[in-house]
Amino acid sequence: LDQVYMSAVQAMTGSGGWPMSVFLTPEGRPFYGGTYFPSVARHGLPSFRDVLAGVADAWLTRRREIEESGTRLAGQLGASASLPVARSLVDRGIPDRAVASLQQAFDSQNGGWGGAPKFPQPMTVEFLLRRWATAGDQRALAMANRTLRQMAAGGIHDHLGGGFHRYATDTVWLVPHFEKMLYDNAQLARVYVHAFQATGEPDYLEVARDTLDAMLRDLRRDDGTFAASQDADTNGVEGLTFVWTPADVREVLPGPDADLFCTAYGVVDGGNWEGHTVLSRVRDDRDLGRVHGIPPEDVERRLAAARAVLLTARGGRPQPARDDKALASWNGLAIAAFADAARVIGGADGTRYREAAIAAAETLIAALRTPEGRLRRSWKDGRAAHDGVLEDYTHLAEGLLALYDTTFEERWFVAARDLMEQVLARFADPAGGFFDTAVDAEVLVTRPKDLQDNALPSGNAVAATVLLRLSALTGEGRFRDAAESALRLVAAFADRHPLGFGQWLSALDFAMAEVTEIAIVGAPGDRETRALLAPTEAGYRPNQVRAVAADPRASVVPLMAGRVQRDRRATAYVCRNFACRQPVTDPEDLRRDLAIDGA
Repeated sequence: LDQVYMSAVQAMTGSGGWPMSVFLTPEGRPFYGGTYFPSVARHGLPSFRDVLAGVADAWLTRRREIEESGTRLAGQLGASASLPVARSLVDRGIPDRAVASLQQAFDSQNGGWGGAPKFPQPMTVEFLLRRWATAGDQRALAMANRTLRQMAAGGIHDHLGGGFHRYATDTVWLVPHFEKMLYDNAQLARVYVHAFQATGEPDYLEVARDTLDAMLRDLRRDDGTFAASQDADTNGVEGLTFVWTPADVREVLPGPDADLFCTAYGVVDGGNWEGHTVLSRVRDDRDLGRVHGIPPEDVERRLAAARAVLLTARGGRPQPARDDKALASWNGLAIAAFADAARVIGGADGTRYREAAIAAAETLIAALRTPEGRLRRSWKDGRAAHDGVLEDYTHLAEGLLALYDTTFEERWFVAARDLMEQVLARFADPAGGFFDTAVDAEVLVTRPKDLQDNALPSGNAVAATVLLRLSALTGEGRFRDAAESALRLVAAFADRHPLGFGQWLSALDFAMAEVTEIAIVGAPGDRETRALLAPTEAGYRPNQVRAVAADPRASVVPLMAGRVQRDRRATAYVCRNFACRQPVTDPEDLRRDLAIDGA
């Protein structure tokens, strides 16, 4: 509803936002609307009472004109979902032109794009990392690196508790709006994991780790799912929990450690925001070592200890409230982040993250999937509510496929495939792509089909992404056909407006890539199987899919069909379009085959 009527307000006024007021005919057709109307007329804006009086008078005296206007506007909203469709995806210049567009708009000093308020753009950074991995584009990697480093150093990053606030109110990532959203932190944790895979930069992995740990600490619910958000305000004061003064620091840290911390994180009298300091990393370890006479290798150890003490002290402060509902789509993003991190990090932390992803997936499927295979949207207080929309199906399917790629438990592949079968059956638009609501959903004034990525990736863009991966795992052309029908909707303009189509650009890049299919016959936990998996996990490999099974004859993943072991050893097949090289049992041979295949 919000999407439909926000589009109406934008069409009527040229802009949108909240609070939003829309006036409708009894049939639900919008005829007048706006955002903020003050209680008293000022600055050229009518008061809300004046608006109500004007609408009432118009309805009584010009009702026919209003109904005709509402009918025309409803028709325009429906037409906006029908865009010219590209005939094919053969224009391989789209990704390169998108990178060039992003470079033109890039803030080379501070990273990111746009002015204040400045939002993280995880989908854009994902595309840039992918473009570097696919084409070796150093421009793309440089923009990704600059953005990730500047965000990690800035106040938008919670340097004590981990994770990221919603956005920066400035252009330098310093002073945030202090709300923490599940979808931001899930996407950012995942992109920092991928950046570590691409670059080997350990700081990226630490940011990913502290973000995931913050999600576990502050957003995880008792049933293993994740709450939607943490408020910006504490006791009605924004940021109260998170900001510091020098006196606050010295109250809990001994003198030398307090001085070191205040220098490292810019804590000064008067602060950098409303008399307090939003923590940001303003000095590096080498500089801090010189200023404080500490060996540089000891600086981070002492700062880590100081952060732990200050986090404990912060835990004794009043805490922000939490929006405790678990949303299917947002949790799908979280599952994907935890699954990828578990695979990359390994060890005890990897086990924790793997278990967290599994627990969330198990609860969501048990609580939100109906006996008919449909999905509900929200889970709270033991009650599932609202029919799932496109993004709920697609984002959860994406998370489940990532979980399959980490665990190789086929129940996750099956669940992801089943969700996408529902998408094909109930959300597909014969003209291309997918509607946001199911064919049997409540009838609205128009059936929405939102293509643009916003704070969350577009349901259509993720549908294309998941369908392409399913096509590579199953060999079923219908999955790729459906993905391409969606991609053709944006192929003509995604490169000109890349900030609104980051997920689409990643999907387009994947659709144009030579995808490598890897099938390994062997028990996932066995030593030999793990040795064969190691080459497939070295570095950032966005253009591959993997399947593993101890008994291919019992596997439900078609990529495993017909595979056999050689010499009773774990055996790997490197394939493209299900045509495979000679199977290998030696990890070095597999590494060679992957290099030849470009994976």
